[in-house]
Amino acid sequence: MSRHDDYGNSAWPQSGRSGRRSRKATRRHSAPTLILGTLAVLVALAMTVGSLTAYLKFRSVWDGINRISVASDMTGKQPPVDPNALNLLLIGSDTRSGINGAIGGRGSAGSRSDTVMVVHIAPGAHQIAVLSLPRDSVVPILNCAPEDGKPGQTAQPATDVEQINATYAFGGPGCLWKTIQQTTGIHINDFIELSFIGFEKVVDALHGVTVCLPVAVNDPVSRLHLSAGRHHVFGREALAFWRTREGVGEGDDPQRIQRDQFLMASLVKGVEHSGVLKSPSKMLSVIRALTGHGYLTTDDQLTVGKMLQIGEDLRGISTEKVQFVMTPWTSYTGNAQWIHSSQSPATGNANWVQWVQPQANDLFSAIAHDTKLPKGTNKKPGSKTAPAVHVSPATVRVQVLNGTTTAGLGATTATSLSQRGFNVVGTAGNAATQDYTGSVIEYRSAAELPSAHTLAAVFHKVTLQRVTGLKPGTLTLILGSNFTAIKAATGNAGIQNLAGTYGGITGNINICKDSNAFSGPG
Repeated sequence: MSRHDDYGNSAWPQSGRSGRRSRKATRRHSAPTLILGTLAVLVALAMTVGSLTAYLKFRSVWDGINRISVASDMTGKQPPVDPNALNLLLIGSDTRSGINGAIGGRGSAGSRSDTVMVVHIAPGAHQIAVLSLPRDSVVPILNCAPEDGKPGQTAQPATDVEQINATYAFGGPGCLWKTIQQTTGIHINDFIELSFIGFEKVVDALHGVTVCLPVAVNDPVSRLHLSAGRHHVFGREALAFWRTREGVGEGDDPQRIQRDQFLMASLVKGVEHSGVLKSPSKMLSVIRALTGHGYLTTDDQLTVGKMLQIGEDLRGISTEKVQFVMTPWTSYTGNAQWIHSSQSPATGNANWVQWVQPQANDLFSAIAHDTKLPKGTNKKPGSKTAPAVHVSPATVRVQVLNGTTTAGLGATTATSLSQRGFNVVGTAGNAATQDYTGSVIEYRSAAELPSAHTLAAVFHKVTLQRVTGLKPGTLTLILGSNFTAIKAATGNAGIQNLAGTYGGITGNINICKDSNAFSGPG
C-alpha cells in the first residue's frame, strides 16, 4: 500500500482500512485554499451591510455551497464550548478532480488536507487568531466513520501515528475535526473547505494580492516564476506563491507556512483597503466566486444565521488585531510502526514533525479558553527598544558550541533549547577555544536577524555577531562562562499577544519583512 509523493507518482488508497497500514511520509505542495477560508466567513457581511435585494441575491447562491454531515464522528465527549468565541476549522483540500487537476496534477488520486488552520474569532476582545497546524504533524489514529467519499479508518495503538493530512485523506473533514479537538482541546464549531480553483476565483474577485520576494523564485513544481521585489499577482500566480516550496528556502512545510502567513496578511489589508466589506455588490461577487461550481464545502450545521453572526462579530476588527501563529514544532523523534512499506521507520518519517510541549498546549489552551499565555519577550539584549520578531522558534536552526571548560554545558543547553521549540542542529560540540566569558550568537546576514533575535530572547545576556562565512540559514551559539541556563518561561501575556509570544505576525505587518522565510542551507 503506497502513498502519494510530491509529484503524483503513486495513488492513495481508495478503499477502507483496518489494522495497520503504511505510514509513508507524504510531502505535497499545499493547497492554497485557506487564505480564503477566512474570506469564506466574511461573506456574511454582505447580509449585514447590504439591502434586502443583496440578502435575496445571497440566498440565491447559498445553495451553491456543498454541505456534508460530520455527525458520525462527533460522538463522545468533546471539548467545552467557548461562549465568547467561535472556532472555525479551515481545510485546504488538494483534490485533483475536475478543473483542479489541471492545477495540481491529475496523477493524484483522492484528496488531502494540505493546509489546516483554526480561526479563532473573539468579538468581545476584537481579536482574530489564525492558528496553522503543519500538515506533516504526527497525530494519533482515531476511529472515524466513512464520510464524503472517504473510507474511514480504524484506531491504532498509541505508538502508531499518521500525518495530519492523512487523517483527512482517509477519514474526511469530520475525522480531521475530531482529531484536532482531541489533540488540542479546542472546541471546533464548524469547518470550511475551499478548492484550488476556488482560491483563484476569489483572489481574482478581490482584484489580486500583493506579494514581496527578497530573491527571485523559479519553481517548476508550483510554476511560480517571479523576480525579487513586490508583485501584484492574480489567481494563478497567487496560487503558485501559496504552493511554492521546491527550491525555496529549506523546502519544508513550516517555512512555507511562514510565507503564506505574509500572503494572508497582505490579503487582509487588501480586503480592508478595497472597500469590499462596505459594498454589497463587491461582496456578492466574492460570494459568487466562493459558492460557484462546488468550490466551497462546509458542515451542514453552518447555517445562514451563523454566517450572519460571524459577519457581525467581524465588523470593525482592524488588521493589527488579526494574528497569524504556527503551532510550535520540532522534528519527529518517535518510531511509528510501518507495515507494507518499502521504507524503514528510520528514513520514511524524516519529514514528520511533532508539537513542542508545553508550548503547544499553552497555545491551544489560550485559544480554547481565551486565557493568558506564558510571556514571551522580543527584546534584544542590551537594547531599550524591542525589535520585531517574525519567526517561530521552530524555524530557528542553531548549532550549539561550548566555549567554556564546563563539561556537558553544550549538551544540556541544546536539550533546553529543543524543549523550548528551537531546531537544534546536530550534537553540541566545543568551540575553537574554551575561554569565552560572554555568550555569542553568530549569524550570517541581515535575513537571519529575526532568527537571531528570537534566540537571543531566551538568554539573560548574549551578544549578536555577524559572521559572513557561516552556513546560510543556521545560527551558531557559543556559550560563555557567565552563562548558567536559559530564561524560564514566566509571567503572563494576554491572548492579544499571541503573535509576540509565539513568533507570529499580525495583519498589518510589512509584507517585505519575511526574508527569513526564504533563507535556506547554503
